[in-house]
This record gives sequence, C-alpha cells and structure tokens, in this order.
Amino acid sequence: MISYNPNMIQKEVVDPFFIKWDLLSKQIYEAHDARNGQARELMEIGIKLYEELIYTTSNVESTSVPINEDFEVLPINGAERLLFIKARPAQYACYRQLEELFKETKKRLARFRVKVK
Repeated sequence: MISYNPNMIQKEVVDPFFIKWDLLSKQIYEAHDARNGQARELMEIGIKLYEELIYTTSNVESTSVPINEDFEVLPINGAERLLFIKARPAQYACYRQLEELFKETKKRLARFRVKVK
C-alpha cells in the first residue's frame, strides 16, 4: 500500500485542488445540462486533477506509478471507480462519481490530518 505523506495532506496543500474542482464541477454540470459536448473534455481535466491530488498527497516519487496501485488516500473502491470514470468520461454518471470521489477524499484527508496531530 502506498501511504499518505503527512506533510502533503495539510489544508494549505490540498485546498487548491478542491477549489479548482468546485469551479470545474460547475462547468461540467452546465455542460451536461446544455448537452453541448464539452463535458468529456472538462471531465478529462477533472480526472487529471484528481489523479494529481492522489499523487501529491501520497508517498510517491512521480506520477508514473499506475493509479491501480493501492493508495491509502483513495476512498473505498476508489481505484475501480476511477477506472469506471476514465472509461466513460462523457457520461453524467461518471461526473457524479468523480464528484463523490472528491468529497470522500477530502473527508479522508481531514481524518488523516487529525491522526497526525
């Protein structure tokens, strides 16, 4: 299992990821609502942002580690859920799943921060 990095789970490190996601999430929702075909491209940006969050908060040297490794910061079934999202990024269900992964990861990181103190 790839453990989390206690220095990189601090609020000031991870908050920018969640702020970016909040803005992007609204754009993805609007793209799905408008059915304008932009959702896929925006979701791919969101997927990369999520993967960057996972790698940043974990004890890994680079982002070349496959995401299907067992990362401590991933929520339950996180790797499988991410693979599902990556397979069908244009679907609304995948947007909702990515939204949930961000929420669950945020809570998980907060729990780790409490443990570290």
